[in-house]
Amino acid sequence: MMKENEKGFMQKNKRSVGTAYEQIAGRVLEQQGYEILEYNYRCKTGEIDLIARDGEYLVFCEVKYRRTEDTGNPLEAVGIRKQRVIAKCAMYYLMDHPDLDDIPCRFDVVGILGDKVKVVKNAFECP
Repeated sequence: MMKENEKGFMQKNKRSVGTAYEQIAGRVLEQQGYEILEYNYRCKTGEIDLIARDGEYLVFCEVKYRRTEDTGNPLEAVGIRKQRVIAKCAMYYLMDHPDLDDIPCRFDVVGILGDKVKVVKNAFECP
């Protein structure tokens, strides 16, 4: 969906922009050997952008995009509050998928700055 911004230019809404960059992140992760299981897993506590398998690990990924560093580096945008939301969602996911209960898990962050993509494995521990 397009809408006009304060300068009169047409722009996509944040959700559609986020979805586009989550798809880019998913392709990059697949190129690195990840198997994407789900995009945008939602539960009553929040949302996880990507859930994947990477070797023996079940990986919960947060994707952050910034056009420029004017508003900060995307890799620094996953604060403790967001980490807690992702961790709670991960617990719900594991309750919904008891067959995955014995698989080690980790939390990765994919930062997209302009056209550069960086994956940080094990970016944070479960807070």
